[in-house]
Amino acid sequence: MTAPTTTPGDPLGATTVAAVQRRTVAVLVLTQAVGAVGITIGIATASLLARDISGSDGQAGLAQTFQVLGAALASYVLARVMAMRGRRLGLTTGYLLGACGAVLAVVAGTIDSMVVLLLGAVLLGSTTAANNAARYAATDLAEPAQRGRALAIVVWATTIGAVAGPNLTGPAAALARWLGLPELTGPFALGSIGMLLAAALVSTLLRPDPLLLAREVAGTAGQVPSGTSWGRVVAAVRERPVLVAAVVGLAGAHAAMVAVMVMTPLHMEHGGAELRIIGVVISVHVLGMFAFAPVVGWLADTLGRPVTLGTGGVVLVVALVIAGSAPEGSSWQIFGGLFLLGLGWSFATVAASTLVADHAPLDARADVQGAADLVMNLVAAAGGGLAGVVVALAGYRALSLGTVALGLAVLAAAVAAHRLTPVAAAEHPGHLTE
Repeated sequence: MTAPTTTPGDPLGATTVAAVQRRTVAVLVLTQAVGAVGITIGIATASLLARDISGSDGQAGLAQTFQVLGAALASYVLARVMAMRGRRLGLTTGYLLGACGAVLAVVAGTIDSMVVLLLGAVLLGSTTAANNAARYAATDLAEPAQRGRALAIVVWATTIGAVAGPNLTGPAAALARWLGLPELTGPFALGSIGMLLAAALVSTLLRPDPLLLAREVAGTAGQVPSGTSWGRVVAAVRERPVLVAAVVGLAGAHAAMVAVMVMTPLHMEHGGAELRIIGVVISVHVLGMFAFAPVVGWLADTLGRPVTLGTGGVVLVVALVIAGSAPEGSSWQIFGGLFLLGLGWSFATVAASTLVADHAPLDARADVQGAADLVMNLVAAAGGGLAGVVVALAGYRALSLGTVALGLAVLAAAVAAHRLTPVAAAEHPGHLTE
């Protein structure tokens, strides 16, 4: 994509498209770095706030579960917006809705309303959906052999805000006390500012829109996709069954990560761990999720998506076994297990997402990607919802070891993707002009 030539299917010229791709990735990196603060700053306190409002450990995971459920619903809604109007409007909408959710979380803590908290959590999921969609936006104009790296660099950018976010838990709590608010609402107040800034950045700078430009390059600009959104998804899956393996890998990894992560703060608090230490553990976990993404993307492009996906499954299983051995409070097992849990998630998510980007047809690209994230988040929401019940009845160890089944599902998805990818690559190479 470096020769300054034009073709009937590429009226802008390859050089121009390559320049737009570089700018797109740069804008998405900046947006992710800022928006991630809004997403992750409340992770360490969401379950604690839900527990305080409800008065029940069994309901502690509901806030995170409803946020994941909101991400699932928003994935579908935002995908429809992007399919019709492009990435920029969809991403901006997601960040703005998330900011509204953060404000509702503050209100919920102030008036002790579980209903308001769960409503806010659903809207907060819109920011998660927007960040998820941003990784796909990075692949709209990327060369097929570089999609993994393009997607991964945007995932990596989340590290900046995601690691800083949980570490702002202490200062945010102090700010809340100074304002006369419950200290657990402070992270959500600061998070709303990050989401508003992310919306401003993407709305202002993501021009031209990468998805709309990809359609223009392919000569399909202005064409209205036939059928319904779900109809296009079903047709794509029937034609390219490797997409099923990719979605299973996404869903299994995300559900495993969410189920254990949401209950870790409560497990640590039961052992007397301070909020500051809980925030550090979550930061280490988030570091594993995002910091090594560029390496994972390079591996996905070099060794192949299925091998990288399978590696993620192995790391997830090891992580869950280690976390399951952690005593209450702070321990090396909880630090190591949560770090590896994030790293396994990174391997699986980058590889599976790149598979989706490879094989989603252009006329249904946003639809297929949105449906993949919808399934991923619905399964994770179910896992998060059950996590609190499992911990209440059988303990954190039972939750961690039981979740090993999801890591094994990721491994199975990798095997299936390996069998299907050669056929899919031969029949549908996934070129930009497809």
